[in-house]
This record gives sequence, structure tokens and C-alpha cells, in this order.
Amino acid sequence: MKKILVLILLIITPVISGCTKETNMVKENISGKRAVLVIASQGFQDFEYSETKKQLDQAGIETIVAGSIKGEAKGKSGQRVAIKKTLEEIKQEDFDALVFIGGPGALEYVDDPIAHQLIKQSFEQEKLMAAICIAPEILAKAGVLKGKKATVWSSPIDQAPVEFLKENSAEYLDQEVVQDGNVITANGPAAASSFGEKIVKALLLQ
Repeated sequence: MKKILVLILLIITPVISGCTKETNMVKENISGKRAVLVIASQGFQDFEYSETKKQLDQAGIETIVAGSIKGEAKGKSGQRVAIKKTLEEIKQEDFDALVFIGGPGALEYVDDPIAHQLIKQSFEQEKLMAAICIAPEILAKAGVLKGKKATVWSSPIDQAPVEFLKENSAEYLDQEVVQDGNVITANGPAAASSFGEKIVKALLLQ
């Protein structure tokens, strides 16, 4: 019996050791990565923000909350979040991923030239860009979804966001989360967890 237990331990120990090494390797690879989470000052989607941030935090990714103005932002469902930096203050060296959170308030960035400039510069430098819910419209209007597969929030009675993406030369896919190169899009709160996980995996590969 003792011989059998010793044999089992000899087999299991390298496997456990290998798993531990792999976990450490993942942590080392993700260490030092930073993501800017862009939210609206009023009406960001609470769960999309909190769930995406949770996924990034758990992976050890540093997050910076940015918006059009500094101060306290209020979510659609009442969550309050401090915006630490304005979009004008964000520099390319500050982050590895630029993430736009949805909610009705996110529409303030669709025609925002400062947001567009930041997006275009990030695209040129091949930074990871992500947007969820209605926020893919921001990327589309900035011109970085041309020829790319993407998704966006819509409903049976409101297909306008889908048409908006198509009008801006994106290839719309009716999926929860879509990644095309360095651009990740998701279609709403139900996809927030998968959206965050996809961002983490993409940063791990950078």
C-alpha cells in the first residue's frame, strides 16, 4: 500500500508543480499591463463597468478610469465612480488597452473629437481597443471598424445601432463578443464577463 502511495505522489507532484509554474507564468506575463476604462459622466452601464473591471483586477491589470470631465460619475442604476483623468490627459504610454463602457451616457463620445483622436492614435499604435453595449458606435464613428467584424447592442424593435455600424463599414455579427485583430466588441451587460475575459486573454498575448 505504501509503495502505491509513493508511486501516486511521484506521478502527481510534477503535475502540480507544472500547474503552479504555469499559473506564475501567467501572472508574470500580465503584470504591468494597464487599461483605461472610459465611462460617461452620467448614465454609464453599471454592471458592464463593474464586471469588466473585476475581470481586469483579478488578472492583475491596472485600471485607470477616464471620462470627459473629472469627478464623480453616476451610472444608469445609481453606481458612483470617480473619474480620475480626462480623455485629454490620457497619453498613449499610459495604457495597453483602451476600453469604452456602454450605457445610454456613452453616446456622448460618438461625436467627441477628443475621443476620436485618442482612438485613432491607439489604432495606429496597434493598441488593444474594446467597446461594449452601445459603445462600439464610438469606435465605428472614429473610423477604426472599417472592414472589421464587430457587434453592438440592439433589440428586436431597435436595430439602429446595427445599421450605424454597417453605415460605418463594419461587418456586423450577431454575437455576444467579437474579436477582430486588436479590436474587441460586445453587445451588452450579459456579455460583460466574457468581454472582460477576452480583454485579459488579448493582453496576455501582447
